[in-house]
Amino acid sequence: MSNENRPSVRQMVKEAVQQMGGECTYPAIKAKIRSMYGDDVNDSSMTCSIISGAVNHPSRIHYSENKKPRIAETAYDYLFNTGRGKIVWYEPERHGVWEIAKAGDEGLIVRLADGVGENPELAVAAVEANTDAYSMFALEAHLRDYLAKSLPRLPGDDVPLTLYRADDRDGVEFQTDVGPIDILATGNGDFYVLELKLGRGPDAALGQVLRYMGWVKEHLAGEKNVFGVIVASDIGQKLRYAATQVPNVRLMEYDLKVDFRPVRLNP
Repeated sequence: MSNENRPSVRQMVKEAVQQMGGECTYPAIKAKIRSMYGDDVNDSSMTCSIISGAVNHPSRIHYSENKKPRIAETAYDYLFNTGRGKIVWYEPERHGVWEIAKAGDEGLIVRLADGVGENPELAVAAVEANTDAYSMFALEAHLRDYLAKSLPRLPGDDVPLTLYRADDRDGVEFQTDVGPIDILATGNGDFYVLELKLGRGPDAALGQVLRYMGWVKEHLAGEKNVFGVIVASDIGQKLRYAATQVPNVRLMEYDLKVDFRPVRLNP
């Protein structure tokens, strides 16, 4: 089939999931699409369509069609995330009605819509059933989105970082042919690839960030520099040794602080 006669990638994803039925993995969906439309369908485009169409995926807010608050009842809302890398066809009566809503800091969040839908107990059960598979990913997403809203200056570097923006999306969980970049930023024309780890940063993270850096250099940066930043709460000794041999990669540790304040009925 010629590219001119192909449906959109979003429509390809819909068709593949409907034909497969039941719970699907990302690779299975992509394999199905390629069997129907050829091997040259872009991998990252398929991943983007899956994420943006999943009503409960916390990263869907970074895609252009999901940049405004709304109830998940449009043509862009057709999948439900059952765990990292797995989805099913979205059924509001089973999964509850989801929404993209304003957060207190004027950002956006993905959540169950209060008071909407006939079976909220089933929706809660569906979420709780996948807590173990989904909770770590959700925590990583919260950390990533928090940093993306206010990118810090790197210690010892006067260049302010700005979230990279393309025509149809921003630089959070930026999809590439070699995997998603947690945060892609720019500063003084150069590119910064930020890879976030909730706990200890494994030395395997170095290969991961180098892979992303290579893709950015080839497809986006051109003559500009590309830097990698691995961010973790604890940087292990193996990773520290490995990073000494890669001058364009920096290691950063972070601290989290939580403050409590009393809430009264009449503030």
